Amino acid sequence: MVHPLVLPMALLAKSSMLSQTSRCAWRSSSSTALSSSKLSFPVMDPSSGKEIEEDLFQDKRVALYFAAGWCPMCTRAFEPSLETFRQACEESNKPVEFLYVSSDKDSDTATQRATELNMKMVPFGETSAKLKKDYTIWAGSEALQFGFGRRSGVPAIVVLDKAGQELAFFPAEAPGPQAPSSWPMDD
Repeated sequence: MVHPLVLPMALLAKSSMLSQTSRCAWRSSSSTALSSSKLSFPVMDPSSGKEIEEDLFQDKRVALYFAAGWCPMCTRAFEPSLETFRQACEESNKPVEFLYVSSDKDSDTATQRATELNMKMVPFGETSAKLKKDYTIWAGSEALQFGFGRRSGVPAIVVLDKAGQELAFFPAEAPGPQAPSSWPMDD
C-alpha cells in the first residue's frame, strides 16, 4: 500500500519550489515555529555527548532525519539537497532543527555522522529504535530487528508540531534529491 502522502509529494516534487532558495516556510494550522518543544525523547549534542535542554529548540521547527552513513541514497543523493534546504531556511529566518536518527551500525559511527551533518542527534540504541518503531521508518538492513511493515526506509524525514507530534512525513528514499522541494510552503 502506498502511503497517502507519496502521490501528492511526487507531484509536488516536480515543481520548482526549491529553486527559489529564499523561500522556506512551513504550512500548518499555525505557521509559527515551536515556541517551546515538547519532545518525548532525549536529544544529545554529538560533540559533547551531553543531553540538550529543550529550550534550544525554541523558535525552531524540529524535524527527525532518519538516515545512515553507509547509505549512498542518504549521503550522495539526498544530503546535498537537504543542506541547500537547511541553508535556505536559515537565510529566510525560518530555522529548522534537524535531529539525526541513525541507522548506522554502532554508536560511534552514529555520533560521527551527526557531527559531520552538523545535527543534534537522538541517542543511538533504545531511543532511536523506539522512534523507528513509532514512525515505522528504518533501513532495509534493520528488517530482522524491526520487521517488514515499514512505511519508508532511509532517508526519510518526519516534521514535528509544537506538541512533538508528527506534522508531516517525507519519504526521501523514493524521490531522492527532489524531496525537499515537496515540503509544504506557506504560499
